[in-house]
This record gives sequence, C-alpha cells and structure tokens, in this order.
Amino acid sequence: MLKGMEVRLGKLTRREFRERMESGELQACIIPLAAVEQHLEHLAMEHDWRSVTHVAHAVAERLQPRVVVAEGLMAGISEHHMKHRGSLTLRPGTFLAVVNDLVRSMCLAGFSNILVLNGHGGNVAACEAVWDQFLREFQVNLHFLPYWDVLTREDAEDLLDSGSRLPEDLPGHAQEFETSMGLAAFPSNVHTDMWTDQEDQKPSTATAGKGAAFIERIVDRLADYLEEMMAGTRVAEVPPFFE
Repeated sequence: MLKGMEVRLGKLTRREFRERMESGELQACIIPLAAVEQHLEHLAMEHDWRSVTHVAHAVAERLQPRVVVAEGLMAGISEHHMKHRGSLTLRPGTFLAVVNDLVRSMCLAGFSNILVLNGHGGNVAACEAVWDQFLREFQVNLHFLPYWDVLTREDAEDLLDSGSRLPEDLPGHAQEFETSMGLAAFPSNVHTDMWTDQEDQKPSTATAGKGAAFIERIVDRLADYLEEMMAGTRVAEVPPFFE
C-alpha cells in the first residue's frame, strides 16, 4: 500500500483532484451516511458517524490511490431517538434529497463507481425504497450498503458473547458490537464508568479485541466489494424504464 496518499476528498485541492481524475487514478468513491443520536449512557452520540467514516477511510487507504472518500452526511433519520434530547434527525425527504445531491455531485465529478456506505440502521428503509429511482436517474454503478452487511452469522457467533440474537442484533444499538468498535477505534468515546448507570448491561461484554477483529473483517470484505465494483464484476443493475 502506498504511504501518504490522501483519501479524503475534502483535503484535496481542486488541482490535486482534477489531476488524479484526469489521469484515471481515481476509479471509485465512497459516500458515508450515518447519524448523531443517543447511544445509551456510555457511547458518544457521534458513534455512527465515527464508525462509518473510520471504516470508509480504512478501505480507501487499503485501495489507494484508486478510491476517495467524499464528504458524507453526518445526520440521518433518527426520529425514533428524539425522546433523548441532543439527538439530531432529518426528515426522510430532507435526508434523501441530500443523499441524491451528494451522489449527483460525484457523478458530475466523473465517478462511475459510487458506494454509498451506511452507518445507521434508521437510514436503511428510506434508501432501499428509492434506490431503483436513483439508479434510473444516475445510470452509474451505484451501490447502497450498510457496512455491517458484510458480516455473517458465523462472525457474530465467533465474536459476540452477550447472548444477542444472531444475526438480527448486528449492529444492534450501543450493544456489544458497537461498543467493541468504539473501544478499538476511538476509545475516548466509550465511557465505561457509565455502564453501571444503565439497565442494559450487554455493552459491558465489549472489548477492544472484538472490535479490532470486526473492523478487520469489515475492511477486508468492503475492499473486496469495491475491487469487484472497479473490475466490473459487481455492477448495480439499472431498472428498465417502462415502455
């Protein structure tokens, strides 16, 4: 892997981006989506955003210099969390309009391989409901994928200890999986001293080692997913127009 190549679109100058695109070096981009919302008493509310961007950057670094991570959407559809003050939510129409605009921007930049990488479960239903329309509109190899979808029942059985329902509880909400991810990637966001202040004690089974193992498997499989996109062996089928 090359060292020192910038994978964050926002850190590039317009000349750097233009030259990398015109040379054919950049072949795909990742657009991360997430949420800023309550994550029980012990996780920082930015958890979904930090986790999806951490994964996206790691995948782009693995595949550099061919992949760049665009600036994504930090807030998501979180109306079901608004009982807890401080959570942010977008209305579904607002959220989808911004996702559409971000995809459009990357199409105009010249990308034909775009992975919209999701880090929040509340975004899934809305995106899946309109994705066929996005494909018709943009006519590119455009994929929507929650990052945990590359994990399997076997991964969960291998790494989780909290008696979670498998695989339904991946990613769960501030449970063993997400807490382990935080301990491995950004431990300052995990307040282990606050576990005793909440009824739900499943997060207490989390460890940094489990999180590191999950992250390794996720990054490996997402890198393979993007490799297939760039090779033309994983292509999103554009639904036909009606006659």
